[in-house]
Amino acid sequence: MATSKVLAGAQVVLPTGTVPNGRVIVDGTRIAGSPPRDGETLDLTGHWVVPGFVDLHNHGGGGASFTSGTVEDVLKGVHTHRLHGTTTVVASTVTGEMDFLAQRAGVLSELAEQGDIAGIHFEGPFISPCRKGAHSEGLLRHPDPADVRKLLDAARGRAKMCTLATELPGGLDSVRLLAEHGVIAAIGHTDATYEQTVEAIDAGATVATHLFNAMPGLGHRAPGPIAALLEDERVTVELINDGTHLHPAAFELAFHHAGASRVALITDAMDAAGFGDGRYMLGPLEVEVKDSVARLVEGGSIAGSTLTLDRAFKRSVTVDGLSVEDTVRAISANPARLLGLDDRVGSLEPGKDADLVVLDSAFDVKGVMRKGEWVVEPF
Repeated sequence: MATSKVLAGAQVVLPTGTVPNGRVIVDGTRIAGSPPRDGETLDLTGHWVVPGFVDLHNHGGGGASFTSGTVEDVLKGVHTHRLHGTTTVVASTVTGEMDFLAQRAGVLSELAEQGDIAGIHFEGPFISPCRKGAHSEGLLRHPDPADVRKLLDAARGRAKMCTLATELPGGLDSVRLLAEHGVIAAIGHTDATYEQTVEAIDAGATVATHLFNAMPGLGHRAPGPIAALLEDERVTVELINDGTHLHPAAFELAFHHAGASRVALITDAMDAAGFGDGRYMLGPLEVEVKDSVARLVEGGSIAGSTLTLDRAFKRSVTVDGLSVEDTVRAISANPARLLGLDDRVGSLEPGKDADLVVLDSAFDVKGVMRKGEWVVEPF
């Protein structure tokens, strides 16, 4: 059981800024505003304490798949990412037959009801064959609102996001349907023009699925979806900061134009995250992971990532030069807000869940706490 704890001496990142020689008080499963009468004090001098990471877009890890695995597999993948600081994770599916996706939604919704995952993200089948990436083209379909509604019903209120190529027939009506049901409509795997993307945002789309990837490039005469997504204050852009999906200049461009309040760092992880190189299945497609880069065996397209959010955090600060505070916003606060969970997670404030990560001076994970209990014990 969780007990009272005082984490003292670290640089503590709060919504208002970093507090040197700060402290975080944990009482049971929550962050408290005043010290408990009894409890242990842990000296974290020389370390950082930041909120637990929140991953909007994740297909698995630890050799286990959220897309096709058993309940035990899903829990294994969730635990793998918790070891790397992700205390809140949305389970993402990939393109499949509608009946199969509905069945998976039923399985994942039970885990969401138990609190093991934060909800479900449907990535496909409502995407463009021109920008399918690691999705099976034969299973793609237009975003008919009736089909979208079928998946929402199967998710029993636990659907959090659906990625659509909104330029396809039914796309705008599906965006409106998702918005009406409080589900994030995300633009991705799209061949939309600038104008079509603006229309989708006006209809209610609020997220760019892994910006730059699986969409037309930024052109000076045909700016495409990237320009529309970056310029609109209503849109949060997902970025996969693993050094493979994005050139550092593209990462900096997105962060500069969207600003720290409109970026969500994600993993788009598949089974190999936290596990190793080898052959894997992503839905019905075979993937080879070599040197930690996942690509389809047939065709060579990038097939998700092997990223964990601790690596994305470290890279953002040490390679890309982001401030720790801006990185925390992008990796914790912003995705928590998008998911409607910012009353419980995403920042270190009294009353919220005691979800936090202890980092050393090199920004490597030294401790992970979820709801007041250590997943990774410091020292």
